[in-house]
Amino acid sequence: MPDWLQVAGLSLAAAVVVMTATAVVSARVGRLSVVDVAWGLALLLVAVVCAVWSGSASSWLLVGLVAAWALRLSGHIFTRSRGHGEDPRYAGMSARNVFVVQGAAVWLVSLPLQAAALSSVAWTWVVWLGCAVWAGGVLFETVSDAQLAAYKRSSPRPPVLDTGLWSWSRHPNYFGDACVWWGLWLVGGLASGWWPGLLSVVSPVAMTIWLVWVTGARLLERTMMQRPGYPAYAARTSMFVPLPPRR
Repeated sequence: MPDWLQVAGLSLAAAVVVMTATAVVSARVGRLSVVDVAWGLALLLVAVVCAVWSGSASSWLLVGLVAAWALRLSGHIFTRSRGHGEDPRYAGMSARNVFVVQGAAVWLVSLPLQAAALSSVAWTWVVWLGCAVWAGGVLFETVSDAQLAAYKRSSPRPPVLDTGLWSWSRHPNYFGDACVWWGLWLVGGLASGWWPGLLSVVSPVAMTIWLVWVTGARLLERTMMQRPGYPAYAARTSMFVPLPPRR
């Protein structure tokens, strides 16, 4: 069996295991949104599987990067959603569609991890560049999440959060998450050479599209635009990429 087929199959199997377990938990608690907690953990398991299969230093570096990102994000989502009902994004969706789509998405975005398992590092400087992009994304995501949590605890609470990173982007946490995916692609995909980079670039492209237009910013905007003060905030603030506020 070709090496690439083994790595692809093992990665898919890891995603299926996590999503199957999550589906069982979802049925017990009656909430599809538990998949958000499992998302990062599924990618972490794929990273570990790829690293164990290859044993390369770059694959184990990716395990560390994915673990730091996934454990923080999963813990944050779990704490934020505990005690709340179903996420409105999942209203009306079937469990089969949610977990099948999420499992397939985990496999798709793990392509840089698979590329690193199959190829040796061609450009070390790209690895360091990817680590820098990843670190910037994690920092941006962590700070913006902390600012949002502080805003929700404030009393009296302003109608719109328009300070800190949120004055430069309406969705700085999503922007930070996108940077994480581009960083992982640089470390695992492009650093392995032109062909691995080109074949795996679909991962960060798909995640950026997902974060902006599918389940992220655009979907949230539909609800937020009904909040008093938000249309004016949107008129002066970039939706995704951080930019100086418009006057």
